[in-house]
Amino acid sequence: MMWRGQQKDLQRRRWNLNEKDIFTEFYKRGLIKTIRHKPEGWKLVSGIWSPFYIQLRLLPSHPDLLNEVGILLGKKIRGYGNKLLGIAMAGVPVAVAISLHHDMPLCYTRKLAGVRSVKDLEEYTKQYGEHSLVEGEINDGDEFIAVDDIVTKFDSKLIAIKQLEIEAERRGCSISCNHVAVVVDRQQGAGEIARQHGITIHALIKFREAIEWIKDMMDEKEYEIIADYLDSPEKYQK
Repeated sequence: MMWRGQQKDLQRRRWNLNEKDIFTEFYKRGLIKTIRHKPEGWKLVSGIWSPFYIQLRLLPSHPDLLNEVGILLGKKIRGYGNKLLGIAMAGVPVAVAISLHHDMPLCYTRKLAGVRSVKDLEEYTKQYGEHSLVEGEINDGDEFIAVDDIVTKFDSKLIAIKQLEIEAERRGCSISCNHVAVVVDRQQGAGEIARQHGITIHALIKFREAIEWIKDMMDEKEYEIIADYLDSPEKYQK
């Protein structure tokens, strides 16, 4: 009986959510956590401290939300390329959702142990040159759109695009990847770095404006710290 109820709820939600609805559901369902949940905050992979944590690796456990993300994010990137590049790991299910709704073929990067920079990637390819860096079909002239869940500093996106370029060159294909699509942009410098590399970011949700959508659901202190952090993140770094 519970599964039938879930099915009905999913059907009610399908095709009806906008960006605000999706972000609100992220917060309600714990895909976005704040200092309300963990007062000491989080140290991110990028090394910066944050009073909030966006946990979109859990998104595939919420198929109704993943479905809507695939629809809306796909609409945002329509016309910018002919093929998707899902960035391992969290970007892959998002890319699949877009692919299924918008009939776009996709490839995806392999997760490479110990690779945290483009330099690491170059060393990896020297040692393991026979290993495929990207799975899927790559054709000459393909224009890729890289897809991930979140963008903070853009480093992981540059690594993924470099993986694609190396793999395409191995296969004798000339390709391009000048666009990156993400579910959430934390708005902490990625846009400027992307522009420096001739890349455009397409974000379904921009975090600074999105927290205004859920302001009434947050504690006053919770909202104030997050808003201040987004305006002046350097104040909060040790």
